[in-house]
Amino acid sequence: MSVQDLPGVYLNAIRQEVNGMCSSLEPWLLVVVTFVVSACIFKMHGFLRKDESLLERLKRLCFNVIKNFPILKGYISKKMEKTKEEITSEVLKVNKGMPFMLKLPETGWAKEKIFVETEKYTALGSCDWEKGKVSGAVYNYNEELVEIATRVYGQCAWTNPLHHDIFPGVHKMEAEVVRMVCSMFHGDENTCGVMTSGGTESILMACKAYRDRALSLGIDRPQIVAPVTAHAAFDKAAALMNMKIVHVRIDESTMMVDLKAMQKSINKNTCLLVASAPHFPHGIIDPIEGVTLLGLRWNIPVHVDSCLGGFLLPFMDKAGFSIPPFDFRVKGVTSISCDTHKYGSTPKGTSVLIYRDQSLRHFQFFVQPNWPGGIYASPSMPGEVISFCLLFILLLQRSPKLF
Repeated sequence: MSVQDLPGVYLNAIRQEVNGMCSSLEPWLLVVVTFVVSACIFKMHGFLRKDESLLERLKRLCFNVIKNFPILKGYISKKMEKTKEEITSEVLKVNKGMPFMLKLPETGWAKEKIFVETEKYTALGSCDWEKGKVSGAVYNYNEELVEIATRVYGQCAWTNPLHHDIFPGVHKMEAEVVRMVCSMFHGDENTCGVMTSGGTESILMACKAYRDRALSLGIDRPQIVAPVTAHAAFDKAAALMNMKIVHVRIDESTMMVDLKAMQKSINKNTCLLVASAPHFPHGIIDPIEGVTLLGLRWNIPVHVDSCLGGFLLPFMDKAGFSIPPFDFRVKGVTSISCDTHKYGSTPKGTSVLIYRDQSLRHFQFFVQPNWPGGIYASPSMPGEVISFCLLFILLLQRSPKLF
């Protein structure tokens, strides 16, 4: 017997052994056992492949069991009820006894009454936000700017950028804002982008683009790899778009993402690497060049979230501060999000998302060509906010003292 015959001999021996073990079993029982075992394997595979680790799920299970013990359950219920009462009391206190309207009024209000009631609403609260004392909520306030913005809003309040044939001026304003931001981040003639309603939407749209790109490449469950300090909007995007997100630890001494840990988190399903410039928790810029080297090595796009520093970092050199490159000067950066409503000083509700080229932006758009109402495509945002953004960017360059 030759060596080539050995596999066949062993397989035949195994076949005879298995047949002997099952000779006393009825066929229907073999079918049922096979089905049950297969179902259990499939179930176990799904259980082990969940995004949340087995350890975290066991922790949550133990917590749920313990908190339902009769003694603890009653104690927790009392504490929860007390907390609800405190929150309700605090809300009513802030509202200064002003009643809530629960139904539409029988008749419409006169404009004078609307103005009076609006004054009451805006007078609620005790934060001195007009003087810049609410970090992270209002980045700028100036009465002269309010006057100008009110007039511009009145001119553009009813525009709709979805209908660029009806409102070509709004379409032009968006294109100009996007091109200004592309130039600010050292883009070339191929860079492009869109305006969104804020940093969260910019991040959501970027993740949507990279998810769809991954799906087109045959990746069934695209994965985002992001530092633990990345904005929570990336987690929101993963939850909304059936993506997996892997959080990478940071270096405790520098507060930057740990590049070695990021590299270990990359797998065949990774569709996006994330870096921040800077991240919100500590104001630290991640090592953008290091992250892009990983992206280039594995052919993975890299998104730089510069929502917080988008209108600060591009001007650091002029201000006399030297910082590492973080924008399209770095090969491998494929998209950048930048909030104009923060240090761009525009009113709340504007952000810009830019891509290195149109092939990436293509995946961001949603188009439904078979809707009975016609072709539906949604690439942008309300026109009056676009006009605000252009106005304030122009004012920022002309009259910085206003800001």
